[in-house]
Amino acid sequence: MSQVVEINNPIVSKIMPRVVDIKNAKIMHHKHLVLDNVNFEVRKGDFVYLIGRTGSGKSSLLKTLYGDLEFNIGEADVCGYNLKTLKKSDVPNLRRRLGIVFQDFQLLSDRTIFDNLEFVLRAIGWTDKSKIKTTIEESLEMVKLTDKTQKYPSQLSGGEQQRVVIARALLNHPELILADEPTGNLDPETTDEIMNLFYSIFKETQTPMIFATHNYQLIEKYPGIIYMCGYNSISRDDSHFVR
Repeated sequence: MSQVVEINNPIVSKIMPRVVDIKNAKIMHHKHLVLDNVNFEVRKGDFVYLIGRTGSGKSSLLKTLYGDLEFNIGEADVCGYNLKTLKKSDVPNLRRRLGIVFQDFQLLSDRTIFDNLEFVLRAIGWTDKSKIKTTIEESLEMVKLTDKTQKYPSQLSGGEQQRVVIARALLNHPELILADEPTGNLDPETTDEIMNLFYSIFKETQTPMIFATHNYQLIEKYPGIIYMCGYNSISRDDSHFVR
């Protein structure tokens, strides 16, 4: 296990390298302005919330970060990639540096959990069967699902399926994890379990995370850096900062 620094410490954070750096940007959904004058950064060791109601721009910002929405106005760097000059052919390389967790799971229903994860690794060029097996086992161990490898998604609960999605995001040892409303379809008890898992992984691996949610109660129990989205704007809210 790597040495853990005090997470979200504002003094430590200022000296850590940035993994996301956006300045004076406009976030567009096709031709429609979603967020204006965006200044947003994430450094190594940061757990960052994007807070706001549905439709406030959280998902559009995340989609921009992983190259699903085009970026043209302002400056934006994600894991060393300049989004303004990013070519379509480079998008897969950018995404290999990211772990992405969606609300709607997006698991292959006709494949076992092991096969779902193996499919991802083979899709990005992995061929060594032993390394694939070990990596999948390690990822499933982190989400406490080593006994579910031969189950199909339909045989798992919603919380278990989301754990598989988290394991999938961890496979390639990402530099940054993006989570888009990952607890939006879960009941309160399961939401707390999944959030506790995210936070535990964050503290253990120090992988920076951006967690988009409209659940304001999470930030009290699992503190982090907060950015508020709404009315076509985004701003950092240090008034609620808790270490």
